[in-house]
Amino acid sequence: MKIPPLPFTVTDWAAVPETRHPGETGEAVWRTIEIGDLRIRQVAYSPGYLADHWCDRGHVLYVLEGELETELRDGRRFTLTPGMSYQVSDFGDAAHRSSTRTGARLFIVD
Repeated sequence: MKIPPLPFTVTDWAAVPETRHPGETGEAVWRTIEIGDLRIRQVAYSPGYLADHWCDRGHVLYVLEGELETELRDGRRFTLTPGMSYQVSDFGDAAHRSSTRTGARLFIVD
C-alpha cells in the first residue's frame, strides 16, 4: 500500500454514502473513500455476518466495536475485540474471511 499524493483531508464519515454488501449470512455496510489505488473504509457487520468469499487483498484492519472472527483458509482462527488490529499482505497464503456473532464496526485501509 502506498498513499498517493493528496492534500491534507478531513473526513466526516457520517457524510460518506453507504453501500450494502450481502454476506453468506447477514450484511456488511461500507462507507468508502478511494484515492487512486488506496481504499479507506468504515465497515459495519450485522450480527450473524459471514463473508461470502475468501479475500486475498492486503489490509490493515482495526476493530472499533464488537467482536470479529477472522478465519484463514488454512483453518487458523483469530478473535479480535475493540482496540485490536490485523495486518495482512497482498502476497502469500493468508486468504481470509470474516464473521461475527454479535456485529462489529471496523476501520480498514487497503
